[in-house]
Order: sequence, then structure tokens, then C-alpha cells
Amino acid sequence: MLPDQLKENSVASALQTRFPDAVTGGHAERAEPTLFIAPSAIVDVCRFLKAEQAFVRLSGITAVDWHPADPRFEVVYLLHSLDRNIRLRLKCWVAETDCEIDSVSGVWRSANWYEREVFDMFGIAFRGHPDLRRILMPSDWEGSPLRKDFPVHGYKYSYQDE
Repeated sequence: MLPDQLKENSVASALQTRFPDAVTGGHAERAEPTLFIAPSAIVDVCRFLKAEQAFVRLSGITAVDWHPADPRFEVVYLLHSLDRNIRLRLKCWVAETDCEIDSVSGVWRSANWYEREVFDMFGIAFRGHPDLRRILMPSDWEGSPLRKDFPVHGYKYSYQDE
């Protein structure tokens, strides 16, 4: 459901018309709209935004851990329309129990490394990603260092284990 403050926004209105069940909420701060999107619709929404609303640039993908809330994670997509000089933020909620969402790397190639970083730091998997593996941490690293329940000093290592 599109909030009243976004009904005048042409991009938000176009999304609401095209995907009435995909937009679950939103708000605007500093003239930059944020739309909450159902995770199952993220790829279709992104394809529409790129092809029909000129959001040709994916500025970034990140995540927020709202531990102990459920759903726990918020995946954030930062979009930019160069032709129209507007920005848009999309957010999807992902539960800890089903910690995955569809990859948008088929829409924007730049999503590849952003999704790998979110996977590496938060443990959120991206279905359909062409090469989902760690990008910042060593390949044998255990855990997700940006999760709020990750130990502040990392897992204890004992020299006696050698």
C-alpha cells in the first residue's frame, strides 16, 4: 500500500499501478522516496524500474540487521536515474529463518559484487546469483561479521587446538 505522501510521486505511482501487491509501504525523506517491496517481487520491480523508469544505475546494495526483530534483515537497494536525475531507495524484509532473496544481478551487472558483499557480511543468500562466494573475508571464515549477534572480538581461537 502506497502511503499518502508518495501518491504524488510519479515513480511510486507507476509501481503501484503496475505491481499493486509488490509495494508494501514507504516514506519520503529529503525528497528521496523509499519504497518497501515484497521480496518475491524484487526482480520484476527492478526490471520495470530500469526499462520503463530509466533507473539505469544501481548505486549500491546493503543490509541492516534489526536483531532481535522478526523479520530480522532489511536489504536496501539504492537506484539512480541519470536521465531524470532522481534517486530511489527500495527495501525488502528478509527473515532469519529464510535468509535469502532473489538476485538482481540479471538486471544490473553491478549487483554482482554488492550481493557478494551482503552475503559475506550478513549471510543473506541471493538466489540465482552467478558466483555467490565470499568477497571480503577469507574463504574459510565462519560466521557473518556484520550480524549483531556476531562476537565483538570474533570467535575465540585457542593455540592449543593446533
